[in-house]
Amino acid sequence: MRPECWKLLLISGFLPLLPSSTLTQSDQPSRVLVIDGQAGQAPVIEKNGRAYVDIEALTQITHGSLRFKADRIVLSLPPLNVNPPMAEAKAEPAHPPIPGSGLSRDFMLAGIEEIATMREWASTLEYAIQNGYPITEHWVANSREQAAHDLRLAAAAVSNESDRNALQLLTNEFEAVREWSNKLVQERKAMDTAKYAISDNALRNDPMSQKIITCGHFLATMLGSGSFKDDPSCH
Repeated sequence: MRPECWKLLLISGFLPLLPSSTLTQSDQPSRVLVIDGQAGQAPVIEKNGRAYVDIEALTQITHGSLRFKADRIVLSLPPLNVNPPMAEAKAEPAHPPIPGSGLSRDFMLAGIEEIATMREWASTLEYAIQNGYPITEHWVANSREQAAHDLRLAAAAVSNESDRNALQLLTNEFEAVREWSNKLVQERKAMDTAKYAISDNALRNDPMSQKIITCGHFLATMLGSGSFKDDPSCH
């Protein structure tokens, strides 16, 4: 798969769903995916008339597992007769909402767009590094500026204290991706990226990568829930 084919198959993975209705992008509401009989939900991003769902969140809901093999992402689902534990469905959320923590709709949409942009930046860079493709300063700068632009749009959409708190977490994630991107570019220049070709998950298992993935998944879930929550991975 060419790097440009990884549109929205981002650092934690986004899986396209069925096309949305004929509403324009600006008319699309913020939605979440719920699977009957399963606990939990996954945030949905609507972009260019199509809906995308966080594949890691989908994996958790279905109690499946993910494997990454070169140009493939393999989602394995449990047998149909395996039901999730009842206690899991009744468990308290891992990150309970803070009272009075509602996020504004405009900020939620802008924040989800920023998450998608950062994941596209990170996943395309990851793919290039793992497969030995050249990386140009121009491409990295364009990806970084697009993410910075979407972060400014999220900042402009802030309208309450919860939005401001969530914006800080988004900003922390942006800075983490920028630092990670700069690190990989420097390693590529020094011809020190062969270590990431040892296995399919070598780069993803890097501590900095794991922190970015964990925070990105948390932010997508938080924004999809509509309530501000906090998590150490985003600090």
